[in-house]
Amino acid sequence: MTSEPEDVKRAVILAAGRGRRLEVAQRPGPKCLLRFGGMSLLERQLRELHSCGVPEVVVATGFAHEEIERELDRLDLPRPALVRNERYELGSMLTVDVVGPQLTAGGSVLLMDADVLCDARVLAPLVGAPSSTALLVDRDFEPGDEPVKVLLREGTPVDLAKEPDLALPHDAVGESVGFFRLSEAAAAALAGIVRASVQSGGAALPHEDAVRDLLRTGEHPFAAVDVTGAPWTEIDFPDDVVRARTVVLPRLTPEV
Repeated sequence: MTSEPEDVKRAVILAAGRGRRLEVAQRPGPKCLLRFGGMSLLERQLRELHSCGVPEVVVATGFAHEEIERELDRLDLPRPALVRNERYELGSMLTVDVVGPQLTAGGSVLLMDADVLCDARVLAPLVGAPSSTALLVDRDFEPGDEPVKVLLREGTPVDLAKEPDLALPHDAVGESVGFFRLSEAAAAALAGIVRASVQSGGAALPHEDAVRDLLRTGEHPFAAVDVTGAPWTEIDFPDDVVRARTVVLPRLTPEV
């Protein structure tokens, strides 16, 4: 018998990084404060989470944290808790380790990249997923070295990486949006994997490596939530900013 999914208790947004690949084209500052349609990426995510009924939000900050705090001060939204990674330059694995107590505070939790422009057509299916442990997949993506790919077998994720193990049996490939839903037990397991990685010298690794390790243990099976066709983009390079403004933004719902 399949158990009912746990309600999402909180979202953890990773917003600590510097975004060096954008600095040549943008004013130096946190990527989450890039504005599209008069709204920062962070504000849009917070409004979407509020509309989806997620009761708690934690924002992991680091680079230019004062700017993020000023952004939060001006918003007419419940203020999220802030956790700062003082060594943000090392990488997102360390940021997830720093926010480990909030990740494992009980209940199902969302783990989200802050540099994703999207609307509720992406977020709501994850919040309402029939499984407490799930990831988002877009099957319509441009192959290349940059996308984090998800290998699927009969709709179930079997690998997650920029260079996944193509020798694993699979029948479809999609791109990870960068949003994950974790059950209480899966969140605790991920926190343990992250801590072990940091202690063994892996603080500079991307946190997706730890999610991959969790997925491949098979102990906390992930469901795949297909959001193919929904408007979204991750913003890493100047070209992503152009795509966000010209392709994704016009398709977003005007209010969240």
